[in-house]
Amino acid sequence: MDRADIIIVGAGHGGAQAAVSLRQLGFEGSILMIGREPEMPYERPPLSKEYLARDKEFDRLYIRPAQFWADKSVDLLLNREVVSVDPAAQTVTLNDGQHIGYGHMIWATGGDPRKLSCPGADLAGVHGVRTRADADAIMAELPHVTDVVVIGGGYIGLEAAAVLTKFGKKVVLLEALDRVLARVAGPDLSAFYEAEHRAHGVDLRTKAQVAELLGDGEKVTGVKLADGSVLPAQMVIVGIGIIPAVAPLIAAGAEGGNGVAVDPHCQTSLPHIYAIGDCAAHSNGFADGAVIRLESVQNANDQAKIAAQAILGAPQAYGATPWFWSNQYDLKLQTVGLSSGHDATVTRGNPADRSFSVLYLKQGAVIAIDCVNAVKDYAQGRKLVEQRAQIAPARLADISVPLKDMIAS
Repeated sequence: MDRADIIIVGAGHGGAQAAVSLRQLGFEGSILMIGREPEMPYERPPLSKEYLARDKEFDRLYIRPAQFWADKSVDLLLNREVVSVDPAAQTVTLNDGQHIGYGHMIWATGGDPRKLSCPGADLAGVHGVRTRADADAIMAELPHVTDVVVIGGGYIGLEAAAVLTKFGKKVVLLEALDRVLARVAGPDLSAFYEAEHRAHGVDLRTKAQVAELLGDGEKVTGVKLADGSVLPAQMVIVGIGIIPAVAPLIAAGAEGGNGVAVDPHCQTSLPHIYAIGDCAAHSNGFADGAVIRLESVQNANDQAKIAAQAILGAPQAYGATPWFWSNQYDLKLQTVGLSSGHDATVTRGNPADRSFSVLYLKQGAVIAIDCVNAVKDYAQGRKLVEQRAQIAPARLADISVPLKDMIAS
């Protein structure tokens, strides 16, 4: 194929949903999805959860079966990567030198795991958790591993630590800041998860600075900290965020930096080119209009629908409610809203019971809620976040009153 009416660059959640949405909205032209992995579109969150734990086979991770894409006339070009974009000629160039023209393009490339910048970062045995190949490489090495150091106390690091502890490995988790989940949750939730991981045997250390990774010339053997101490490690898992995969767009003149900038309809500053998902920097109402990137399946799927509608001439402004989840041990964390900028918190329930919620307030308004094994609070609290409800903290904390009774009619 040397041209497609719509090219979708990226075969993850956003790319797959974009193709599905275009067909659902009646688009009958040609669609080409280009993915740099060999697999058809699959779910990424289970990579650090059920798939790494071997609780779920990879075949169950496919977003749609192969026949679906054939039936919908969506062409898949896998194991290929777009390396440059010519917006004037409306063409892309692939890593094998092939040129393909487009009418419109949806950029849904996500990002690459941020790597350590210290000496030894490229040793064998050092892994991110972003692709099936990453998870498979970890599992292949695990039988020969006793000691694992996890660097990064965000969702990926904590989920990986939980799984590796389950497999009986000695796990040390290092977080550079003074608490885990510092960028996404308040201190109370951080303290709860730190205690949980320590109770499961994880040696969790905050304010920990990595100086270098030590090795035998090829493979990692340890992690040297800034204080000079050395942790033995036959495997290192790095979960310190992602770098948006937008270099070809920026080189082509698109506005952006930490991601590519998009308008409320997910269009970039380049004509006929849209961007969605982890790599799209957008003004978000739940962040008081701040320009942010949202790294979540929800955001990728919702922006995919927005881009499809805009391309087909029925534009809608993006305004979806952010939500996230994380599975660690027997704990299911569900979040609605964005807690950044909160000035008060209310804990609902008792963390000792391992079922509770934390509501985040800003100037008296509910802006987010974290729910640990509290599905009802999660389902009912969504409306409070969307309404930015102003409710007395004592009432929010009263577990005898369901959150649904506090929703304004």
